[in-house]
Amino acid sequence: MLGKNLKDKTVIIIGGSSGIGLSVATLAHELGANVTLTSRDGSKALQVAISIGPTVLGRALEVDDEQAINAFFDSFSTVDHVYIAAGNTKLGAVTEGDLDTNMAAFNTRLLGSLRIVRAVAQKMNPLGSITFTGGVSTDRPIAGAWVSGLGTASAEQLARVLVLEVPAIRFNAVSPGYTDTPMWDAIMGENKASLLASLAESLPVKKIATPDEVASAVLFLMDNPSITGEVIHVDGGARLI
Repeated sequence: MLGKNLKDKTVIIIGGSSGIGLSVATLAHELGANVTLTSRDGSKALQVAISIGPTVLGRALEVDDEQAINAFFDSFSTVDHVYIAAGNTKLGAVTEGDLDTNMAAFNTRLLGSLRIVRAVAQKMNPLGSITFTGGVSTDRPIAGAWVSGLGTASAEQLARVLVLEVPAIRFNAVSPGYTDTPMWDAIMGENKASLLASLAESLPVKKIATPDEVASAVLFLMDNPSITGEVIHVDGGARLI
């Protein structure tokens, strides 16, 4: 039964105030975990946490700030599971713009994840896990979204290489395809519904994933103590077409 190993466990969601992270926080709480979610905006994190349940904690955290990450994890005596949803991207041609500016989103995803691993490694309980967020762009890159492709590929590779570096922790990744989350609001604008519907028609399953569907895969990776170094695809078959 999903969640049997999550009751009373300490689960931390990095970037848990919206989208997939919010769904992971909500489902983990429903399964009896002690949940803390973070956002760059502390007031938003607190507000979202209260909306999930009175025992859920919301805190501010900037993943580009190593000192802040260390201080955040210093407040926990032990940790069972961490899910890292935080991350964004930069759209545009690889030959245009300032390279350092374009790569900032990639650095946030990769270095932010490594900062979190370094900060929490000594606090993880046996069979604890850290789950990263990859994406279909690892296998099906799109022109203009090269930063995203590099970012998702790095997240999925972390799930493999870190198993050998820190074998006491289970490392995995979830790889979503197009998912109906607020992230697409700014990118697709008022055409979001029609664009997602069109994308759905191109998929073998003829539907766009929901945040809860992706979250259920994250909870599965947390819950199963024999899974490590794995990447679960929740993309409706997008990487195969």
